Amino acid sequence: MIHDFCVIGGGIVGLASAMKLLERRPGASLLLIEKEAGLGEHQTGHNSGVIHSGIYYAPGSLKADLCKRGAEATKTFCDAHGIKYEICGKHIVATSDLELRRLDALFERAGQNGIAAERIDAAELRRREPNISGLGAIFTPSTGIVDYRQVCAAMAKTITTAGGEIVTSTAVTGISEDGDVVTVRAGDRMWRARRLLACAGLQSDRIARMAGMAISHRIVPFRGEYFRLPDRLDKVVSTLIYPVPDPDLPFLGIHLTRMIDGSVTVGPNAVLGMAREKYRRFGFDPGDTGDWLFYPGLWKSLAKNWRSALVELRNSIWRGGYLAECRKYCPSLTLADLAPYPAGIRAQAVMADGALAHDFLFVENQRQLHVCNAPSPAATSGIPIGEMIADRLLGASLT
Repeated sequence: MIHDFCVIGGGIVGLASAMKLLERRPGASLLLIEKEAGLGEHQTGHNSGVIHSGIYYAPGSLKADLCKRGAEATKTFCDAHGIKYEICGKHIVATSDLELRRLDALFERAGQNGIAAERIDAAELRRREPNISGLGAIFTPSTGIVDYRQVCAAMAKTITTAGGEIVTSTAVTGISEDGDVVTVRAGDRMWRARRLLACAGLQSDRIARMAGMAISHRIVPFRGEYFRLPDRLDKVVSTLIYPVPDPDLPFLGIHLTRMIDGSVTVGPNAVLGMAREKYRRFGFDPGDTGDWLFYPGLWKSLAKNWRSALVELRNSIWRGGYLAECRKYCPSLTLADLAPYPAGIRAQAVMADGALAHDFLFVENQRQLHVCNAPSPAATSGIPIGEMIADRLLGASLT
């Protein structure tokens, strides 16, 4: 049998793309392959669970458009499938004069992006969030929270109901093209498809190379460490509390996040990971570490961002430094309040010149499309990203 489509990767981007392919091409034969036993096991299932508004991104950019549309699409999807979510809003808090200036620019950007936002002063921030201190803030009322693993489960059900097949616990070991067919192998199993879509996240560069695609970047794992606050602090905030981001970095900084289960987490930081898929604190994989250790592009990037890298490393090693970042806007927190919580690992594409990829990175030929970088917030934007990818795949003739 020759499938119309084979999708590699069961995170939210792969699932949303598969779902949209079957919407656009009813009755098509589609196979989705995931190497883990479950879906959304890596980046999708190890994030803050936030439905972002899209305030951060350059006006008119693809990221801004996808995030704004994705937030609404996510809420609509959750409504249709009975998935609990909450629109709690977010305060982006400035704690220095530099951050106040950045906050002004961010507020202007919100207007350009058509994002509802309110600029408030320190007194109003304190009135709304008595445990939070800052010089001023932006409030985005449309920001929400959800469990993206539940979203993935609903997408999977939609795919199988539409006739798609999902195979888990299956690691791809070979990809080759023969004429108008792509052959995908997993050990002694084999499938053939007219078009291949790879949404492999942390393994995307390896899957692309396996398929014979020419790439000039490398996936570098950045470990994001979180802590959970004790139950008695579940009401410490009524909204999400974010710092003002550094516009030169792709990370949003340590924030206080209300989770859909009622708990509150703080994090994440961003430190180089010693393994792409090991979440314990000292998880190490020699192949993963060697990949970035001997990649010149990473060292060029570190040369540009070494101050930030050292601060992140210090705060990872020394919990007091991590706490200090939290106490900039929540001064009542103590070391005893920081309980362990599962880490996340972000797949960051680093280019040969040392640039961190901030936007989508696709590698493709007539039969294959590889999503090599799906920038944050890919979870929020998952549904319109899937639409974009489906349109891109269906734009090529299928024979």
